[in-house]
Amino acid sequence: MTAVPTLHRSVRDEWIDANGHLSEAYYVLVFGEATEHALAHLGMTPAYRTETGCMVFTVEAHLRYLDQVLPGERLEVRTQVIGVDAKRLLLWHEMAAGGGLRATAEVLGVHVHIPGGRSRPFPGDVRAAAETLLRPPPPDAGRTGRR
Repeated sequence: MTAVPTLHRSVRDEWIDANGHLSEAYYVLVFGEATEHALAHLGMTPAYRTETGCMVFTVEAHLRYLDQVLPGERLEVRTQVIGVDAKRLLLWHEMAAGGGLRATAEVLGVHVHIPGGRSRPFPGDVRAAAETLLRPPPPDAGRTGRR
């Protein structure tokens, strides 16, 4: 399996706050889309959810806002799998625009059976797909309060 394809999004006018840059909520929205994009690449599509009754729920996220995103910019979000075990998946997202890194998100998800709300192990093919993409965590992963 190849790397998670880069997610591309254009900044919408309604995403801009009173200070003239991307509002905090929309960083989260774009990173959420990047997570869904990565899950689909691993085989966890809407059809997977329907067939298995399972999906990954985000249980923790750490965002770093590194630079402003301005109106009209084109965003690129690159995603890496930096951790996987029986039930958990750890993703690293990097948001860039205009050639510069603007934000990162480290997202921990748990594979959950939706009707019961209980965690469940990944099916073997999904876990194998994630393990194929596994990369060492970048130096900034796990950082808090430092830049």
